[in-house]
Amino acid sequence: MAGTIGRLKPARGARRPRRRVGRGHASGAGNTAGRGHKGQKARSGGQMRPGFEGGQLPLIKRVPYRRGIRGAGSNLTGGGPRPAMGEVNIGRLGAFPAGSEVTPETLRQAKLLRAARVKILGDGELGHALVVRAHAFSASARKRIEAAGGRAEVLP
Repeated sequence: MAGTIGRLKPARGARRPRRRVGRGHASGAGNTAGRGHKGQKARSGGQMRPGFEGGQLPLIKRVPYRRGIRGAGSNLTGGGPRPAMGEVNIGRLGAFPAGSEVTPETLRQAKLLRAARVKILGDGELGHALVVRAHAFSASARKRIEAAGGRAEVLP
């Protein structure tokens, strides 16, 4: 088993020899060497730069100029990086009756967010006690919920 790795070879037909063009008629790729007849692309050094459109204003110059990295979470795709969690300020939790339980499901039903995971932030005031279950809490949100006589429970 130890000597087999040195004897490994590609499968038959998996590797083909390099095509040698311009080496005479007998090679099958002599004369014009696969470049056709005349014209810019038949000459040596006659390649056009990528994106060249024959003098027409190229697409890269026709579209608006954008800087930076563009992708799913980029602020160039429309409105800032997407948060990993939906965020709700405790000022919005006042809509729930006193003593009720606030969970990601109840927040979705109240149309306060759409994300599956929720973080409660501390902006605003909470006038009554609530049991709030969320995936994360800011320090100020936790302090304000407990100051109102409620409980902040972290979901897994």
